[in-house]
Amino acid sequence: MSEELKRRIGNLPREEWTDAAREVFAFWGEPDAWENGSKTNMSMVLANHPPLANAYHTFGKHLLLASTIAVRPRELIVLRAAWRQKCQYEWHYHVGYGLKAGLTMEEIAAVRDGWQSPVWDGKDEDRAVLRAVDELIDTSRMSDETYAALSAHFGKEQLMDFVFTVGNYVMLGWAIATFGVPVEDGVDPIGFDLKTRSGAAPGEKSRPLETN
Repeated sequence: MSEELKRRIGNLPREEWTDAAREVFAFWGEPDAWENGSKTNMSMVLANHPPLANAYHTFGKHLLLASTIAVRPRELIVLRAAWRQKCQYEWHYHVGYGLKAGLTMEEIAAVRDGWQSPVWDGKDEDRAVLRAVDELIDTSRMSDETYAALSAHFGKEQLMDFVFTVGNYVMLGWAIATFGVPVEDGVDPIGFDLKTRSGAAPGEKSRPLETN
């Protein structure tokens, strides 16, 4: 997918690195990011608009690290949203995050098939999560039946975080596709077939600000 992207907004050139831009680079705690920039293309693209970037990063930090939703269902949300939008950038990173959250390769593969896959038999919460993601993307709302199924596992704050998490990763997918943000050159990209370019098996990956 990354090869098909047309780069409309590139990484911020070094000659345009202001202190405000450096705050964007350093937001996620990368070593030496203030001096040398972020290693992630998304942060380097967002640095073209520091006020937007810092506001978005603050929102994203809550959803990624402080959400009331447990990590496993959170990663199911992101992976399903990434698959629905065919956003390889999100898919690549969240396969690793999902593995660390306890998802199996079989389950991650089944995310592509959606909530009706037999892999989710006996896993009512996972099935409700995937169904709710699809309904929000397809209809911009959640049916009473799906909301009730999700409410059996999630409380009020979790339901609120759920809707905003789906919306966030759909919005991020729009930005990645519209601006043309590719997966970084230095990584071994994970395709939607769950194979890497090198042939190595995907492995666990820590989220930003999280230690192994």
